[in-house]
Amino acid sequence: MKVIITIPAYNEEHTLGNILTEIKEVMSKTKYNYQILVLNDGSSDKTIDIAKKHNVILISNPRNLGLAETFKSEMKACLNLKADIIIHTDADGQYPSEYIPLMIKKIEEGYDLVLGSRFGKGKYSESFTKKLGNLAFARVFSGLLKTKITDTTTGFRAFTKEVAGLPLINTFTYTQEQLIRAGKKRMKITEISIQTRKTRKSRLFKNPLDYAVKAWINIFRIYRDFEPLKFFGVLGLMFFLVGFLIGLYFIYMHFTIGIQGHLGLLFLMLLLVFTGIQIVLFGFLADMTKR
Repeated sequence: MKVIITIPAYNEEHTLGNILTEIKEVMSKTKYNYQILVLNDGSSDKTIDIAKKHNVILISNPRNLGLAETFKSEMKACLNLKADIIIHTDADGQYPSEYIPLMIKKIEEGYDLVLGSRFGKGKYSESFTKKLGNLAFARVFSGLLKTKITDTTTGFRAFTKEVAGLPLINTFTYTQEQLIRAGKKRMKITEISIQTRKTRKSRLFKNPLDYAVKAWINIFRIYRDFEPLKFFGVLGLMFFLVGFLIGLYFIYMHFTIGIQGHLGLLFLMLLLVFTGIQIVLFGFLADMTKR
């Protein structure tokens, strides 16, 4: 069984060397056949030199492509290397390598995707806003996947080659999409609790507000793609209900003081009712064609 430990790196000259040394020390105490892959995402510092010094597999993007595109390149490379199990970790030192053997063991027990959770019994030191956003993600995913998930945005994860082969279309991040696609395929998902180290500020988000906006947009997208009938059904019924209430108002007016004018409100009622019906029908269509 071949294990590939893959690390995306963008200007990580200060931490990459320590992470590579730590991984080798941990894995040297196991009997796993493993290789380390560093995918350089257009770094302009000494990241490439450090990777070469540690004699790992090195692949470089021609320029900085971002987290999602780099992850897709990692998956392609891992599959080309005939990996059976892939461990994905970060180059900034947030995730201690001591958990890697435990994650591999979980895969050997039959799980397809193992998450390193910072919010279960683990320890995570970051902003309250980020923690709140991650908890919101966790509630959404736990309901959708019918599995208790406490950390959906963790980059520390282990998975099989089948999970690595799942298509990804998100251009911002891979974490939630990989999880949701694995859930759609009814793959077995679990997590282990980890304690993280404090690292530099995230490069994905400019500020807490930016994080919150992107987090909720992703939640709505997840509902739309995973439960289209529920998503469009609720939205359509909201439109229909408002139109229906306006219709009740017109009926009340008719049997009390009579209807005089209100043509604009009448057109609004018809628009809301028909829009609601169309959205619900679109939800049925999307549910029929979803993969």
